[in-house]
Amino acid sequence: MTTGRARRVSVFDKTRRRGRASIRRMDRHHAIDYIEISVGDVAAAKAFYGAAFGWEFNDYGPEYAGIQGAGKEAGGLRRAADGAKPLVMLYSDSLQATRDAVTAAGGTIVEPISPYPGGHRFEFTDPDGNRLGVHTED
Repeated sequence: MTTGRARRVSVFDKTRRRGRASIRRMDRHHAIDYIEISVGDVAAAKAFYGAAFGWEFNDYGPEYAGIQGAGKEAGGLRRAADGAKPLVMLYSDSLQATRDAVTAAGGTIVEPISPYPGGHRFEFTDPDGNRLGVHTED
């Protein structure tokens, strides 16, 4: 049935060839950049994900291992309490400005801006209780 509206095509749809002008590339600022998977045992998780998907890791101690992607880390395995969920990390060109925008929009900062290897980050919950993080590189 035709509704007269053009079909929306996802930018992730690799089955159709499109010209450069038809794709609006998402800027890295405020884009999803990294996913942290919460695990009870980092070594066991590395063994599982390595065997299941061929992932390789960069160890940052017994509580964290970075998941190596094509040219950069794509995510990490972090030791966390039972029931912890994956943490979606966004990238920001200006961490303080993003923190201010999150709070102005009604988000709650649950982990303040703090250093991590390679940059700084903070975590927040949105008005629905979803927990996300934002990071920047030094």
